[in-house]
Amino acid sequence: MNDSNENVSVENEQVTRLPEDIIIVLPVRNTVLFPGMVMPIAVRRPRSVAAAQEAVKSGRQVCLLMQRDAEEENPGPDELYRVGTVANILRMVTTADGVQHLICQGERRIRILDFIEGQPFLLARHQALPESREMNKEIEARMLNLRDRAMQALDMLPQVPEEFRNGLAQISSPTLLADSIAFYLDLKPEEKQEILETTDLVARMERVQSLLDYRVEVLELQQKISERTRESLNLRQREALLREQLKSIQRELGEDDEQAEELKQLEQAIAEAGMPEEAEETARRELKRLQRMGEMSAEYSMTRTYLEWLSELPWSKTTDDNIDIERARKVLDEDHYGLEKIKKRILEYLAVRKLNPEGKSPILCFVGPPGVGKTSLGQSIARAVGRRFARVSLGGVHDEAEIRGHRRTYVGAMPGNIIQNIRKAGTRNPVMMLDEMDKLGQGFHGDPNAALLEVLDPEQNATFRDAYLGMPFDLSQVMFIGTANVLDNIPGPLRDRMEVIELPGYTREEKIEIAKRYLVRRQREHAGLKPEQFEIGEDIIGMIVNEYTREAGVRNLERQIGAVARNAAVRIASGEVEKVTVTEEDLRRVLGPPRFEDEVALRTALPGVATGLAWTPVGGDILFIEANRSPGSGKLILTGQLGEVMKESAQAALTLIKNRADSLGFSPSVFDGHDIHVHVPAGAIPKDGPSAGVAMYIALASLLTGRTVRNDVAMTGEITLRGLVMPVGGIKEKVLAAHRAGIRTVMLPARNRRDFEEIPENARKELEFVWMERVEDAVDHALATPPRSEMPRHAGTGG
Repeated sequence: MNDSNENVSVENEQVTRLPEDIIIVLPVRNTVLFPGMVMPIAVRRPRSVAAAQEAVKSGRQVCLLMQRDAEEENPGPDELYRVGTVANILRMVTTADGVQHLICQGERRIRILDFIEGQPFLLARHQALPESREMNKEIEARMLNLRDRAMQALDMLPQVPEEFRNGLAQISSPTLLADSIAFYLDLKPEEKQEILETTDLVARMERVQSLLDYRVEVLELQQKISERTRESLNLRQREALLREQLKSIQRELGEDDEQAEELKQLEQAIAEAGMPEEAEETARRELKRLQRMGEMSAEYSMTRTYLEWLSELPWSKTTDDNIDIERARKVLDEDHYGLEKIKKRILEYLAVRKLNPEGKSPILCFVGPPGVGKTSLGQSIARAVGRRFARVSLGGVHDEAEIRGHRRTYVGAMPGNIIQNIRKAGTRNPVMMLDEMDKLGQGFHGDPNAALLEVLDPEQNATFRDAYLGMPFDLSQVMFIGTANVLDNIPGPLRDRMEVIELPGYTREEKIEIAKRYLVRRQREHAGLKPEQFEIGEDIIGMIVNEYTREAGVRNLERQIGAVARNAAVRIASGEVEKVTVTEEDLRRVLGPPRFEDEVALRTALPGVATGLAWTPVGGDILFIEANRSPGSGKLILTGQLGEVMKESAQAALTLIKNRADSLGFSPSVFDGHDIHVHVPAGAIPKDGPSAGVAMYIALASLLTGRTVRNDVAMTGEITLRGLVMPVGGIKEKVLAAHRAGIRTVMLPARNRRDFEEIPENARKELEFVWMERVEDAVDHALATPPRSEMPRHAGTGG
């Protein structure tokens, strides 16, 4: 403090008359204001408040000086830096607590020479510090570098206003640029004070550049650390963090209690499920894991679904068998007409179950064409026994997991169809029908037929292991019943585990009776008609059977009856009539002209046509064999989409007919210069098998002898080159097909007599059977007597 200034006495009212080199000093804490910058300042201390008020009142500038010690409440001259900034007070606002809020704008740097004491606030004599305005290449280069570095720092800072970037880019003064960066840069107050005191522009820009470079390096390192930390924070840690946050949110919303209640109900369901020890132990272990998981966890829903499956399976729930043989017989008779042998076998099956409930009963498999009642038989058995009925459709299944289930590790995993239907039935001893077993496929996902081996083996299915459950489930009490159209498509090991019961097609009389008892009533109810509104006689049903349906079952018959019933419903609903009694005229009007006619007489009117019998997956059918000859080179021509075996049968028949030319009464020379053409109509349908051998032989014999084949005869059998007739399969279905077609005589291999008892009784009564040992037996009974005037050597040119 300069003693020569002691004689300077200044009163408050005389401040406005102070010399220009004396200025009001405003001490500030940890704050440095640079020239050209605007900054708010809060003033609380009495001396500072008095200084601010005086400056505003007198319109004078103030000098902002930073304290060396921010904790000093009443700093003296020795506690203040000597370089500060002259500032204009743009605005002052006084708040209720007496604090003065100033908006100050820095103007220029000054240095304090000495202080004047004895006043309510600090006064000081000062001098202005020089500011360089020189612009040369070095300063311009430093300025550009400083601006670029500052922009780089701004890019790494969050939420920087775009206006600040634009303002910084537009600064053209190197002094203002350096001061602006120093002002806004996150520096210590002492570092800012150092820059303020640096009067040399180059040195100041260099110092700001140094501090800015350091700050940019810190920001870059911070970004790298942040990225490294973010990478190290793996998905599970993030999920755990989010899960905890979600729990807090759920707790606030009250949803946590709801989840706890659901888990409590699940625990109770597990306790009441009656699981085996292994299953219950697994379920409780999974439940504990579930309780520790968050509801939004990927495993939560998967584990919860698994526990729901375990708790809902009928581990110990069974229905008591109520096997009453007489009641079962009554139920089977109510639901099905005919099928006496099948009903007898089912009653035997139920009787054994009644007398030996713990025994391992055989697994039945109903095999027959569509529409003969295989599925409904299973439902009748369930009703007769008093068990639940479950149906598993196996048609088109080509994935082993459809039977055995998927492992829980797969997305969307589910148990197999067996366990799913056990759960649906709600008991572990239902009657389970495995429908369409012959339609199982085999793909790259495994063989479902192999998976069924364990299901249908009484020695293994007590510990059947579904891949989804991962533990054994007892299937030994399930009554399995299989169905199939074709037995040959079922693999041998699987077929060996079942007792096959064949269901042949129905005869005409059986179809009429089934229609009267079941089909008419069902279709009448579907059409919404009452019994007194719709009547269809037995003769009309017989016409539908003969002229509109040719099938082993009754499914198409029911469709035709349904069409007639719906037409009657339209007539009654429109008010045209009150009651409909179906007549032949109604039948023609609704169903159109007859779709089937007696082709036998038409097709066998000429030599060279024989009627054979064929077996198909949908039952038996009649098959016409046509033979003709034309000029050629002696070739055998075969048409009608014949398989390899059937082609070989035709070749064998031709060889045999050539060897028996003399005994048949024609000259072998008829083959010279002629081709033999054998055709089987319905060429769009593939045909194969050896059983048409006899029919082909008779067709060739008829062609070459000129003798027609009797139109009421049909035949089947394989031939050998020795002239023997070999046995074939499907006798029952073939005989029924002949019966449906109006055939009166059926010629069968003698070695098929063992199948005679399988033929329905009414068909046996109405048909004449010829048992063939050799092809001569077929010729004797099939070919008509030739006219006396016709010479054998000229025969066979027609056709």
